[in-house]
Amino acid sequence: SGWYSTGIKALLDGDVDLLADTIKGVLIDAADYTVDLTAHNFLDDVAAGARATNGIGTLANKTTTVTTNVIKFDADDTVLTAVTDTPAGPYEAVVIYKDTGNEATSQLLLYLELTAPITPNGGNITLAYSASGLGTITR
Repeated sequence: SGWYSTGIKALLDGDVDLLADTIKGVLIDAADYTVDLTAHNFLDDVAAGARATNGIGTLANKTTTVTTNVIKFDADDTVLTAVTDTPAGPYEAVVIYKDTGNEATSQLLLYLELTAPITPNGGNITLAYSASGLGTITR
């Protein structure tokens, strides 16, 4: 789990506004995607076959907070509706990204490993994020 380097740079450059931009999460099959937090920058770096076709949700009620020397990004848990196992899972991670409507410009932000793999069965899936937030940056 961690921040994509180019995601942090996009935040610092003002190219991503975590609170105002459309930020989404997509289920990822780690067997079909080898994460590279340094080199990968946009959603098109994540193979389409690794992404759950309808396992995508928009983050709601996003917040950023500062406590002592920790900056935290958080959002409400995300409910993915009627998720099928397409392409075949199981899914072991979630990629958080800024959705621009174009995979080649949708900035990758975070890669989050799940505590247990998920195999969809057509029902809803709730991505319950950690109480410590989606991602933190410590100064």
